[in-house]
Amino acid sequence: MKLLRVGTAGAERPALLDEDGTLRDLSGLVPDIDGALLADEDALARVRAAAASGGLPTLDAGGLRVGPPLARIGKIVCIGLNYHDHATETGASIPDEPILFFKAPDTVVGPEDTVLVPRGSVKTDWEVELAVVIGRTARYLETAEEGLAHVAGYAVAHDVSEREFQIERGGTWDKGKNCETFNPLGPWLVTADEVADPQALPLRLWVNGELKQDGTTADQIFPVGEVVRYLSRFMTLYPGDVINTGTPAGVAMGQPEPKPYLRAGDVVELEIEGLGRQRQELKDA
Repeated sequence: MKLLRVGTAGAERPALLDEDGTLRDLSGLVPDIDGALLADEDALARVRAAAASGGLPTLDAGGLRVGPPLARIGKIVCIGLNYHDHATETGASIPDEPILFFKAPDTVVGPEDTVLVPRGSVKTDWEVELAVVIGRTARYLETAEEGLAHVAGYAVAHDVSEREFQIERGGTWDKGKNCETFNPLGPWLVTADEVADPQALPLRLWVNGELKQDGTTADQIFPVGEVVRYLSRFMTLYPGDVINTGTPAGVAMGQPEPKPYLRAGDVVELEIEGLGRQRQELKDA
C-alpha cells in the first residue's frame, strides 16, 4: 500500500493511493497514519480490505497539499557515510560500524514544502536518502533478517545538512542536521510488502534541473536489515520510529571548489524508484 497524509500542515488526514493512482480517503477508517496504526495488524488488514473493495471515498488531489506520510514520529536515527561512493568522495574511511546521529521529529515537513536556508548558512547541502519506518518494537535483534521483519515500510527522505554547522563548529554532527525544515519526508509510506528488495532501489536528486546524485541502495555499506539489527543493540526501536539510511555520492561537499551549496531560490527534486518524488524550493529563514 501507498499510505499518505494530505491537507494543511497540522491538520492532515490519512489517505491511500490505490493501484489506479486514485487518491482515497482513509479518515473514516483510521484516525491517522502513525506508529499505532503500523503496529496494529488488524487495522492494517482492514485498510487493505477496504482498498481492495474499491469502496473508499475519493479525494480531489488538485491543489491538495501532501504532508509527511507519518504522524507522531518517535525518533529519527540517521546513518552517516553509509554508501561506499559517498565515503570515497568525501575522503572518509569506510566505517567499521554504522555512524549514528539523530534528527528531531520537528525537522520533518512535507515532500513539497519549503526548505529554509538557516541564517548565517554558507554550506547548506542536499542528501537523498531511503527512510525506513519501524512497525514492530525491536530490541536486541540477532540477525539482519529479524531486522527486516521489523520494518513497516519505506519512504523518500531529504536529509538536508549544513556542513559548516555540522563539521566546523565543534561538537557533534547534530547542530548541522536539525535546522527547521531539514527533513522533508514522503510523499508516501510504501508498505514493506511492496518493496521486494530494499537493496535494489535507484535514488536520484537534481538541483535546478541538473542531476547531482544518481545511486542505488545496493551500494550501502550496511544494508537495511543490518542497520535495524545494529541499532536495536543500542536503543529500543518503536513503531513510528524512522531511520534515514545514508546518501550516495554527489553531494555539494564532495564536489570541486567552488562547491555549489544551496541558496534561496534553488529548487531541489529527488526520487527513489517506487517510493515517489519530492520537490522543494529553498528560501531564507
